[in-house]
Amino acid sequence: MPAESSPTESVHAAQAPQGPAHTAPSPAARGLVDTNIIILRNHINPASLPRDLAISAVTLAELSAGIHHVTGDSPEAITERSRRMDILQRVEHEFDPLPFDAAAARLYGRVSAAVLAIGRQPRRRIADLMIASAAASNGLPLYTTNPHDYVGLTALVRVIAVPVPRPMPEG
Repeated sequence: MPAESSPTESVHAAQAPQGPAHTAPSPAARGLVDTNIIILRNHINPASLPRDLAISAVTLAELSAGIHHVTGDSPEAITERSRRMDILQRVEHEFDPLPFDAAAARLYGRVSAAVLAIGRQPRRRIADLMIASAAASNGLPLYTTNPHDYVGLTALVRVIAVPVPRPMPEG
């Protein structure tokens, strides 16, 4: 396995190309977006994202589970559950998720090994690493506002760092 690059070298900034091998894809390119991109999508500059967005079934699972992580009956909890349900319903309507299939499952082993090789624990990042595996198995770059979640994977998947919207939206 090649020597590991630093966290800042292991991702590519969508807004700052760094040469031919690190150039952000053209706006017409297809790319897989992680769950955080979907949650923040209305606040992200569309020029930072591929024109043709894809999601993994893992993102759909995370969004489905996220609704149940909000507990209580306070007005804030009710509003947050409603917001999360709205996102899930819009995603279900808009996307046909890429499956986490046998090819992605096989790649997940290599993704886990890459994370272990740099001293990180894959167990804490299962969903993120499954999303990275789905991107790699489909030959798609992975767009994220959390590039640190994918450190160590440059040999397997191209990670495109998307600027976090400022100020961050509530929720």
